[in-house]
Amino acid sequence: MDEMTQLRELRADAPVPDRAALAPGRARLTDTIAGRGGRRTLRQRADWRITSLGAVVAITAAALFVTQIVDTSDPRQSGPATVAGDLDLSSPAAALGRAADFLERQEVPPEPRSDQWIYLREVNPDQEKQWKELPAEVRKKMPWSYSPDSWVRYDDKEKEAENDESDTDYRTARESYQIAADLPEDPEALLAKLREVFPTGSGPDGPPEAEDEHSFRALSVLLQSYPLPPDAMARIYRAMATIGGVEVTDHLIRDASGRQVIAVTRDYDQGDTRREILIDPVDYSYAGDRDVVTRTHEVSAPDGIEPTVHQRGDILMNIARTRAAVVDAKGQKP
Repeated sequence: MDEMTQLRELRADAPVPDRAALAPGRARLTDTIAGRGGRRTLRQRADWRITSLGAVVAITAAALFVTQIVDTSDPRQSGPATVAGDLDLSSPAAALGRAADFLERQEVPPEPRSDQWIYLREVNPDQEKQWKELPAEVRKKMPWSYSPDSWVRYDDKEKEAENDESDTDYRTARESYQIAADLPEDPEALLAKLREVFPTGSGPDGPPEAEDEHSFRALSVLLQSYPLPPDAMARIYRAMATIGGVEVTDHLIRDASGRQVIAVTRDYDQGDTRREILIDPVDYSYAGDRDVVTRTHEVSAPDGIEPTVHQRGDILMNIARTRAAVVDAKGQKP
């Protein structure tokens, strides 16, 4: 029997450790290894964590000494828990400061080439459910189909030309990268710049978008782009912590794919919902977003149609980004 077989069989009956429990030890381990053998990009770190059996064993051993953040015996579990290790969810400044510290230690990878593509895999349960409920004959006639996988050119000039300027938030991935790279260090100046780049979305008949809500929306729009330089993301996170009304959930939550993630939240100024920006607790990348009902309320409907009642805790939008990468061709997966 060779050494690798022995390694695989070692404690084969032991339960697989929880993602949240692995997060702090995994981040420390990848930092340490990067310091010894040369720095790695975020994408290389992700690939290395998946493919390196030796690293998985080492992380598993380290996780035995880390306090588990949530009890995952119930897959719906997302209740309060004691936070340990490198995660500190006691405040936005603490949580986002830790994220910024981590990202500032990462080497900035080369910017993608204009001819490369951005691959995203995003789980959207509501959209998938609606698609599956359509009759087969209707689906065949649709000009599109639901898929969690998507590709867009890094420098998507065709899409840019198609945009009729009604979507003031639209930017190509290349434009977003350059916007992020040029953001100032000072949080106040950074937020002012982003409010200028992504103008207010309020209509002529609606209430004006207040500055803090505008800032949070502008940051969320930019964070959805991929890739962004890690040092720019660090500045973004530090600025996010200064926005009025921003909070961080004091425990990891389950996203649409079942992963445990950090939730940075802010209640909408108008209405009974809050926006949640989701962040991976391992590499602090953008992991998705969702809208959650904060107060049970009734939504009016046209005559003859029953009004919709949104219960407190209902999730109105729920998108989880499970993979993002730069690839050389449309249809290619990392």
